[in-house]
Amino acid sequence: MTAADHIQATGRRKTSTARVILKPGKGQITVNGKPLDQYFTPLRQEVVKSPLQVVQVMGKYDITANVRGGGSTGQSEAIRHGIARALNRLDAEMRKPLKAAGFIRRDPRMVERKKYGRKKARRRFQFSKR
Repeated sequence: MTAADHIQATGRRKTSTARVILKPGKGQITVNGKPLDQYFTPLRQEVVKSPLQVVQVMGKYDITANVRGGGSTGQSEAIRHGIARALNRLDAEMRKPLKAAGFIRRDPRMVERKKYGRKKARRRFQFSKR
């Protein structure tokens, strides 16, 4: 992989979609034009960095992520999914540890829709006999 090359991947979680670009570099992570520590809380930063820690390539790649939709949890996990997919494309040897950690598979859980005749998706209105 030359310096001009880059790997691009898409990650999704809940209603968030992240476009991730992986390039050889010093380990800088940028999310929507901001450094990672300005965009996410420390807990969410760890979630984003976790695929890099699993395959022990921390500080070897610069990551640029454009993410939209959802909240901080969905966005950070969408970026994590995108990074894992990009690393998998980069080197097939990384697939096994990433898969064991559960980062390759897209998390299918979504918010359940609200139904008519109910207060929320499952919550019913209060019942009274009298």
